[in-house]
Amino acid sequence: MSEYRGGCHCGNIHLTFETGIEPSEMEIRACQCAFCVRHGSRAAADPLGLLIVTVEDEACLHRYRFGLRTADYLICRDCGVYVAAVTTDGGDPRAIVIVNALDDRLRFSREPVPMDYDAESRDGRMARRQARWMPVEIRSAVSG
Repeated sequence: MSEYRGGCHCGNIHLTFETGIEPSEMEIRACQCAFCVRHGSRAAADPLGLLIVTVEDEACLHRYRFGLRTADYLICRDCGVYVAAVTTDGGDPRAIVIVNALDDRLRFSREPVPMDYDAESRDGRMARRQARWMPVEIRSAVSG
């Protein structure tokens, strides 16, 4: 497994993405919902990997929900950077990492695949995420 680090611009949110997939081989997804399009989102996940999100100040972590309300979109309240999406519905917590929030983002060089999930049912969305997203741990920098 290799580690890729990143986070938000102001340093409140830190990311550690562990994966066995080479960055140049990883599928990059470009969701076509209005939120992701407006953020220029390029998302990745390794179902056998792990995303660790460490937060310095929990009050500055915004968890935004919209649409079917099946995931928290993690955004720093201070600098506005969208770093990951996390779902806890349908089983174990799972996540995608936003490649643009990684320090080595240029290594994730595959052309993003446009994805449209508008026709998915709630159950279908949860099943897809459990299969394609990765395990996630959210930690407080203060309490570990």
